[in-house]
Amino acid sequence: MTHAHGSRIQSYIGDPISETPAVDRGQLQEIFKDIQADLRFDHELNGCLNCGICTATCPAAHYYDFSPREIVQLLWTENLEGIYDAMQEKIWACAQCYTCAARCPFENSPGGLIMIMRETAIKHGMKSAQDVLRPFSRVMLKLISTGNQLAPDMINPQHFADWGPNISKVDAPLKLLRQAIPMPTLNTTTTAWEVNLKTSVELYTIWEMTGVLKQLETIDENLFDVISDIMEEKREEWDEFVTEQKDD
Repeated sequence: MTHAHGSRIQSYIGDPISETPAVDRGQLQEIFKDIQADLRFDHELNGCLNCGICTATCPAAHYYDFSPREIVQLLWTENLEGIYDAMQEKIWACAQCYTCAARCPFENSPGGLIMIMRETAIKHGMKSAQDVLRPFSRVMLKLISTGNQLAPDMINPQHFADWGPNISKVDAPLKLLRQAIPMPTLNTTTTAWEVNLKTSVELYTIWEMTGVLKQLETIDENLFDVISDIMEEKREEWDEFVTEQKDD
């Protein structure tokens, strides 16, 4: 008696009912190859019983069309079409709480795998990544240019209109409330701490050497150009400062 030998790898079947043009097979393979090549991948994916414990304990699964089990199954079976589809929306629902990793009997980490998928989506300049990261462009600009993320007086309807209708409810006497905060550096942008020039240049260099800026260029070229101009000026200022110190 012979037994059929199956494979966990899903065969390429395409999508016979979708009106959306099929994504090039080579592109799908390249995306999965980048996910699989990540050093964390083999540590985060060890197999799958399809038990659903991860989804049952996932906070995001209660509110969104999202299932950690689905993500693990797609990667475990190397379902390239399904992986690409999940990267268009579903992976962005994860809150990265890692409850799934703490519960999985196989010691998988769906949250860790989703982090890899998100980074791959950024690398490939997917529209989903651009849409998700766009509201954070100001935060990134302020972080790289001043060393701070936000100051409390920036939180107002005028500055953050793209945060949705709830931002219009920010009408409390914020100035008065912030004066009650013990740390004076949290009151306004004018009193927020200032990062020195050397630290700012070092921060930019880290972003540059680790490939963060290259990814940013893929997602938001205009923001990349602005940050590059700012940091070119700061590097020149730092070089001038170093030269002056040597001359003295």
